[in-house]
Amino acid sequence: MNRTMGTITCALLLTCWTCTASGQSADRYASVRHNMVSELVEPEGVTNEAVLKAMKTVPRHEFVAPNLRQRAYLDIALPIGSQQTISSPYIVAYMTQTIDPQPEDKVLEIGTGSGYQAAVLAEIVDRVYSVEIVSSLAKSATKRLAELGYDNVVVKDGDGYEGWAEHAPFDKIIVTCSPENVPQPLVDQLRDGGLMIIPLGQRYQQAFHLLRKENGELKTEKLVATLFVPMTGESEDQRRIKPDPNSPQIVNGDFEIDRNDDKRVDGWHYQRQVEMLADGPISGSTCLRFENRQGGQLSQALQGGGINGRSIAALDVAIWARTDSVVPGPDADDQASVVFHFYDNIRREVGSQVAARWRGSDNWQQTRRRIAVPVTARELVVRIGLNGATGTLDLDNFQIAPVRR
Repeated sequence: MNRTMGTITCALLLTCWTCTASGQSADRYASVRHNMVSELVEPEGVTNEAVLKAMKTVPRHEFVAPNLRQRAYLDIALPIGSQQTISSPYIVAYMTQTIDPQPEDKVLEIGTGSGYQAAVLAEIVDRVYSVEIVSSLAKSATKRLAELGYDNVVVKDGDGYEGWAEHAPFDKIIVTCSPENVPQPLVDQLRDGGLMIIPLGQRYQQAFHLLRKENGELKTEKLVATLFVPMTGESEDQRRIKPDPNSPQIVNGDFEIDRNDDKRVDGWHYQRQVEMLADGPISGSTCLRFENRQGGQLSQALQGGGINGRSIAALDVAIWARTDSVVPGPDADDQASVVFHFYDNIRREVGSQVAARWRGSDNWQQTRRRIAVPVTARELVVRIGLNGATGTLDLDNFQIAPVRR
């Protein structure tokens, strides 16, 4: 899973959808897919022609429930059951491009989910072997992929962290769930010279890592921050470092840390039109700048966390902001803001709260607000930035403090 942000929309895609509602032809879906790629994938640096072609080809709407098809081509993750989601189009394209897929490749995917990532791979590579630990998802993905003609994909119901030894070695491996460390069987099953992309880290603090196997040894490159669902069951239970949902906090809320020096602030994922800025921050050496010139285009950063609504009644939020010519975008959500989204134990959204909102131009000002937490909340995702508004927004020194019930 990546971002579970059902409220984030793309005005262009929604407009296209009104022309292609129920009963549409495959060609009409193709038009929406092309818009998805041109508006949401290519602007974020995905340039591999084979990947772009696959994203324009695979019918993403077939991999979600009928009641969610209207949202299938938005840049969001959608629930597929068993506390899992289908990854957003950008994340699928990013992961696929990162492993440099080739027509002759044999690829192992860990975490089949809906089957969408496997289908995208299948458009490019020779063979895809996919492992899913949730039996019901493995069964439904197998059926769906077969119905859509992806006969070069094989799905197995089992523990993905054990890999699929009988078909090893693999040229590439994609891991679409988040372990704490790289599972050794996957290292063993990656051919020499092969690539693996995997989200690693704590439950809500993860980053993509690109692993290259050379002479039996792994070379690791840390990439961008992300947020994925951990493997269900024992692997999650055995994590050494676990979040404390009774003490929620903002990680790197002063926007100072960038350990891999990639010019992206650590601890925040799905960053769009964002930069770390050393231009008169309110504290420390940097603040976070969001800039957008086209209304409706995303300019944001996200962070997930655990929260226990049974013990936390509210959050006291404090954040500093500096604005320059900020104007709301065309849709209701296209506003410079801080928004908290709350989810229950099956990752169903149970409420959202706007903690701050800005427009116009102003020097550094602090916003403080107390927001209510639903009693059923078990996870949260905080979204900061211009979102779809235009102008320039600088943020700094973002903090939350829990208020007990």
